This record gives sequence, structure tokens and C-alpha cells, in this order.
Amino acid sequence: MNFQTRLAASYLKTGGVISNPTDTIQGLTCLPKFKPSMAKILQLKHRSSAKGLILLASDVGYFIDYVEDACLLLKVTIDTQPTTYLLKANEHACKLLTGDFDTVALRLTNNQLITNLCVVTNSALVSSSANIASKRSATSVLNLKKIFSDKLDFIIPPKTYNAQASKIINLQTGEKIR
Repeated sequence: MNFQTRLAASYLKTGGVISNPTDTIQGLTCLPKFKPSMAKILQLKHRSSAKGLILLASDVGYFIDYVEDACLLLKVTIDTQPTTYLLKANEHACKLLTGDFDTVALRLTNNQLITNLCVVTNSALVSSSANIASKRSATSVLNLKKIFSDKLDFIIPPKTYNAQASKIINLQTGEKIR
């Protein structure tokens, strides 16, 4: 694991908000145990708290603390197209995470950076695209600094592209939302 990843993890473990490439897009990331950090992501994006946020992880074990029925986690898989699954949230899932919903959004990924950050922090990662609500996501460090000024604790440079958005499936109902 490189120095940049270890440094990013150290910021996350102390409640920081970072920007990093994910399996789909450049994201804003924090740890779910820090409510002020989740609130900061929503504030930076001008995003309504009613929408909630996504948890990313490299292993379903990181999601157990947030779902009502852990057995449903067996259906959460890594697909060729990144897929976000909605599962019924338990009482420990913060409203900043779930928004106005009774579900929590989870995406399992084999992205090496996400895997490393999860392992070092021993946590799932809260994630949201690195943009102002309804605007294009940042594609360069310069763009990130222009959008978010000096309000990010650390930046891992974006990939040169952003992939398509993930599919969204409600695991309780089987409904394909996107």
C-alpha cells in the first residue's frame, strides 16, 4: 500500500473528508462513524440530507452494522457493472446515511484503493460523487480545488475519466431503480 493511501486513511480515521476515485466516479469520502463529516459532505455538495449517502466497501462484513437483516448481505455481489443495493436499515444507521428512507445504500467493490482504505480504517466508506448537486463530477485536482476550495482534507487525484453510474436494486422488493 502506498504512502498516499496510508495518508488518506489517517485523515479518514480522524474524521476527515477526502476526495478519491471510486469504482465509478471521483468521490467525496468519510467514515460513517463521524456524523459531522457526513454533514460536511452534504454541505459541500449542497445536497439535501433527505437523499442520504452510499456506503462503499470491499467486503460485506463492513455493512453488517447498518442493515436490519444481515442474511440479505449474501445477495450483495460484485457485478461487471457496479451495483448499489438498497437494504432495510437498522436503528444504528444514521439519518444522514439513510436520508428520508428506511433503507441504506450499499455498494460492494473490488477497487484496490477502496479495498485498502476499508482495510486500514476497518470500516465501510461513506461516498458521494465529487460535485455540487446536479452538476458534473470533478475530473482533475484543479477542478476539485475550484469546486471545493480548501475544504477537503486530502485529495487522491481522479482517474482521467468517470464511469457510468451504478445500477440500483432494492434487495427487499427486487425493484431495479436505475
